[in-house]
Amino acid sequence: MSALDRRTLLRAGLTTGAGLASGVLLGGAAASAAPDRPAPSGAPGWRPGGRPVLTHGVQSGDATAHSAVVWTRADRAGRLHLEVGRRPDLRGARRVRGPVLDPRGDFTGKVRLTGLPAAERLYYRARVESLDRPGLFSEPLDGILRTAPGPGDRGHDIRFVWTGDIAGQGWGIAPDLGGMGIFRAIRNVRPDFYLCSGDTVYADGPLAETVTLPDGRVWRNIVTPEKSKVAETLAEYRGQFAYNLLDEHFRAFVAEVPQVNQWDDHEVTNNWYPGEILDDARYTERRVDVLAARARQAFHEWVPTPSDGRLYRRLPYGPLLDLFVLDMRTHKDPNDGNTYADPKRGLLGREQREWLVRELKRSKATWKVIAADLPIGLVVPDGATAQEGIAQGDGGAPAGRELEFAEILRATHRAGVRGIVFLTADVHYTAAHHYDPARAAVADFTPFWEFVSGPAHAGAFGPNALDGTFGPRAVFVHAPPAANTSPADGFQHFGEVSIDGPSGALTVHLRDQDGRSLWTTTLPAPH
Repeated sequence: MSALDRRTLLRAGLTTGAGLASGVLLGGAAASAAPDRPAPSGAPGWRPGGRPVLTHGVQSGDATAHSAVVWTRADRAGRLHLEVGRRPDLRGARRVRGPVLDPRGDFTGKVRLTGLPAAERLYYRARVESLDRPGLFSEPLDGILRTAPGPGDRGHDIRFVWTGDIAGQGWGIAPDLGGMGIFRAIRNVRPDFYLCSGDTVYADGPLAETVTLPDGRVWRNIVTPEKSKVAETLAEYRGQFAYNLLDEHFRAFVAEVPQVNQWDDHEVTNNWYPGEILDDARYTERRVDVLAARARQAFHEWVPTPSDGRLYRRLPYGPLLDLFVLDMRTHKDPNDGNTYADPKRGLLGREQREWLVRELKRSKATWKVIAADLPIGLVVPDGATAQEGIAQGDGGAPAGRELEFAEILRATHRAGVRGIVFLTADVHYTAAHHYDPARAAVADFTPFWEFVSGPAHAGAFGPNALDGTFGPRAVFVHAPPAANTSPADGFQHFGEVSIDGPSGALTVHLRDQDGRSLWTTTLPAPH
């Protein structure tokens, strides 16, 4: 790397979108089309005068070789400013003029940085400038992110973690029991990025101030107004994401590790599907499509998601890894018996299904990791007769949503695609499943692994029954002795994936809430 490269970050860009500035940083100055006008006086959160305050920390997300999204939130309208550099003291850092944060986006804002150097640890600092008193800034907040290796960056080791299911089943932040301590353990792994495999919040899970545990101890939740009932309004959905950031361990973790977030059911309500009308007395608004629109807006406002709002996407991570992030909720068919013979129905929809097959065939990465927020072979019922997941429970030839995945597995097998691994959460325990056509009711696919982890901070359940259609074998399972076991009693989990740069071997650790490895395996690079 030249001396000039070491002194100077490449250009940092700003991409348009809700709560985002537009323009490109050239020579340290940015042109911006974001509005300079303040929010109207009297608007929610508007307080003229005084120093702005960053209320919920900083976060980054979807970090690729040359780009990343940085997020923060202020207590009032103001202009976001970022500094980004290679040094912790930010000496010589680039300065980026970001968007105006105002009530339309709940005072949240994002900047998509582009032109970043690949495979580097970068430091950033966020501040917000007062609109009515230009030059008056908030106290700064600092964050760290690591960019991915580029296509030609061979030999780089990769380490990332995944889990899901945060603050569910009535188990919120209990400071006297350590809060969301699992995120301290995940932070200690020092991963390159963090994959949240859905259920980033529990919008349908109100919290009580106290819960008595089976041994007589008392769990004392922090409870906010938005977490005291099921979320229905936009403000209540926003409050779900704000709540998680009250936890010191979670807030410190996301300030240091870029995220990749998936959209699942509890961001809206349990097991939802498009067009559903809820039969739930807790809701006054029972049209799920209305609730989902509000929830999705809050999700994109409060989480460092891509600026284009796309939910399914491919994230390249150098020559060793392509991460395929699925959306298994937006295009989902109704939850019924899941025994139909219509390949047009399913979880992904035709466009996403064709995209996945096409991109898997195109991928030159050693490992193609598919982030699926629902497991393939585990039976996940929705009531007495309907199915929530892929497996439909009889173990025979593919039917229902299994047809969709049979098509994907068949097409990639016939194209000679190797190195597919599935990662998921959802079922609130951890497991390792190996799928083999020699054990299956359908033979036209290449053997693969599926690794399950979670919950991060929620009730623990399981294990679920396996459906034999694709020949799964449970190689390892760690599940609680009773349903809805609290985080205070363990059975919280996260997974770690590390890929060795020189050999390409992929190692998986399934870890407990303290970071102890419960089970591990190493998969040689496919040839």
